[in-house]
Amino acid sequence: MSAAAPRGHRARAAALRRWPALSLLALAGACSPAADWRDVRPAGLRVQLALPCRPDAMARRLLLAGTEVELQLYACSAGGSTFALASADLGDPQRVGAALAELGAAARANVRGRIVRDEAAAVGGMTPHPASRRWRIAGSLPDGRDVVQEVAVFAFGSRVYQATVVGAQLDAAVAQTLFDSLKVTP
Repeated sequence: MSAAAPRGHRARAAALRRWPALSLLALAGACSPAADWRDVRPAGLRVQLALPCRPDAMARRLLLAGTEVELQLYACSAGGSTFALASADLGDPQRVGAALAELGAAARANVRGRIVRDEAAAVGGMTPHPASRRWRIAGSLPDGRDVVQEVAVFAFGSRVYQATVVGAQLDAAVAQTLFDSLKVTP
């Protein structure tokens, strides 16, 4: 973002970076810590996934790829990790690349992290896009606690998705269960 960007634009961009992380932290205690894997199909999102807990839902309007959208978030916590799916419809497939890049940058900024693994995202039914990625990010929370975050960003048409698992220590098999379960549905 340029230094000449309007003040309101910078404030909305800063809110985009903070809101998902703050929401994940707020929801961290919202679910039972015992893993109870279930298939979840959030209404209207055309995606299914398995989560080890019952997710809470919230939504917020924010600026993404130059347009104001409603970002929907489904998140829960189990076994010391928080699991989340965020999604927004941009209304224009031309904005998908920028939105996926912004979601990835926000995920890294939320944990002041560095990418330790970067690969193409592979989600059944997704629209192929070069900006669809999966990362493992090492970082820390605002209180200084170290965290590891696995993130995938992908799209279907003009809808973008961000799937996340974050915790002090991530069980690779548990994180993989989430990412293997992701599937765009007709």
